[in-house]
Amino acid sequence: MADRRKFLKSTIFSGLAVSTASLSSLSCSTPKEPKKPIVISTWNHGKEANAAAWEVLSKNGKAVDAVEKGVMVTENDPNNATVGIGGFPDRDGNVTLDACIMDENDNAGSVAFLQNFKNPISVARKVMDDTPHVMLVGEGAKKFALSKGFKEENLLTESSEKAWKNWLKNQDYEPEINIENHDTIGMVALDENGNLSGACTTSGAAWKMHGRVGDSPIIGAGLFVDNEIGAATATGLGEFVIKICGSHMIVELMRQGFSPQEACEQAVNRIVKKYPDSYKNLQVGFLALNKQGEYGAYSIHKGFNFAVRSNDQDELIDAGNYSG
Repeated sequence: MADRRKFLKSTIFSGLAVSTASLSSLSCSTPKEPKKPIVISTWNHGKEANAAAWEVLSKNGKAVDAVEKGVMVTENDPNNATVGIGGFPDRDGNVTLDACIMDENDNAGSVAFLQNFKNPISVARKVMDDTPHVMLVGEGAKKFALSKGFKEENLLTESSEKAWKNWLKNQDYEPEINIENHDTIGMVALDENGNLSGACTTSGAAWKMHGRVGDSPIIGAGLFVDNEIGAATATGLGEFVIKICGSHMIVELMRQGFSPQEACEQAVNRIVKKYPDSYKNLQVGFLALNKQGEYGAYSIHKGFNFAVRSNDQDELIDAGNYSG
């Protein structure tokens, strides 16, 4: 028995010695300095949105404030037919908006099927900051927005109404890759303090059924942020993003050690594999950003681009795509 105790003791301490040595060697390695602050967002309208976000980030502001201010630029642009005012309506002629936001503390706010308020992202921010809830929809979201001082206005511009009336002639609902699916601005940012946040806002698919909600206001689909790991956002035909919980999947892949680029590629490949009869006729794109300020992007089809802004970068980049 004494010999057995001696053997166990020596084995335990020998294991500890190895573990300690391993830990010592790990602690000697110099971690890579994160690239911060940085903001990335979907599509070419992301450059103007990033500029507004950068005004916050460059002054040591918080990522959550930056992403809200950033996407509001796109919401406020009446010439953008897929976000905010001027967004293409549903098949009944109603402009309905969806948005969500997440901060570095796992807080989230969302609104869906919101009408007559051009900045749904700010209403979503109020849901996050001022209520115990995550999502408000429809009439309830409208009443909440009014209670918070948001003003109603007609979001159907002359040009979007004209496009809707032209659509009514044939009522053909076939998504056009990188046109109708150009329907979101998703933005994620890492601030100077090393905190991540994200925002996503849209008027959704043009000519959708009244009441349809896509991925953009759904936490884990159109947007997900985990401040320990990274953040991701999506664009494209939202039904297919929802079906794989796309943004959450990407963050969890990064948790497992995948780079942002690899994680985005894996999410796209999941859609392609699960929906072999559908993916050729639809577009989905993903963006991801990790705690080191490393980013990635990938889409089903070519044509998806994204904007990056940091201390040494301000550009629009064409994302890679699935090649079959």
